[in-house]
Amino acid sequence: MLHDPHALIRRAVAVDPPATSDFDLNPGFRMPEGRVLRPAAVLVGILHGASDAEVVLTRRAARLRHHAGQVAFPGGKIDAADPSAEAAALREAEEEIGLPARAVEVLGRLAPHETVTGFSVTPVLGLIHGPFEPRPQPGEVAEVFRVPLSHVGDPARYRIEVRRLHGQHRRYYVLPWGPYYIWGATARILRGLAERLSA
Repeated sequence: MLHDPHALIRRAVAVDPPATSDFDLNPGFRMPEGRVLRPAAVLVGILHGASDAEVVLTRRAARLRHHAGQVAFPGGKIDAADPSAEAAALREAEEEIGLPARAVEVLGRLAPHETVTGFSVTPVLGLIHGPFEPRPQPGEVAEVFRVPLSHVGDPARYRIEVRRLHGQHRRYYVLPWGPYYIWGATARILRGLAERLSA
C-alpha cells in the first residue's frame, strides 16, 4: 500500500512530464501521413477504498464498433460545447458510469496521450469524494470496477507485449489485474501515473 496515497496523488500532478503515446515503445512505427488527431478527455478517478485508494475503470460493452470489450477510463471526445477537457471528462463520466461531477475534486491533468486510433487524449486526475454506486450506461459500459492504486502505482507490475498492427509489430504496456486485461492507451496512461507516483 502506498503511504498517504492522497498526498502522493496531489504531488503527481505537480510534475510536468513529456506527452506520451501508443508509439513510445515503437519509435520506428509509421502511421499514415496527414492524419488529424481528434481531442478527447478521460477521467482518472481515484476513490478511497476499504484499505487502499482505488482507480475506477470500465469494461466497454461487447457490441460497440470500436474497442469492444476493452478496459478504459470513463471519457470520450471533447464536444464543441465543452468549455474544457476537465468539463468533457466529468460529463462523460456522469453519462457513462453515473458519477456526479460535484463528487469529483479535479486535481489537474496528466501528460497528454496520442493514441494509435487518432485521438489526442487529456487524462484528468480527480479524487472521488463520498460513496459512489456506479450506474453503467446500457449499451456502452458493460462493467465498472476498481484497481488498487498500490497495484497501478507500481511500475514493476507492468509488462510489455507485442501484436501486429498495420503490417508492423507494435509493442505496448499491459497491466494484469485479476480477470482484467488492461492494455494499450489505458495501461500507458496508468504507467505514466505510476512513474509520477514513484518519482
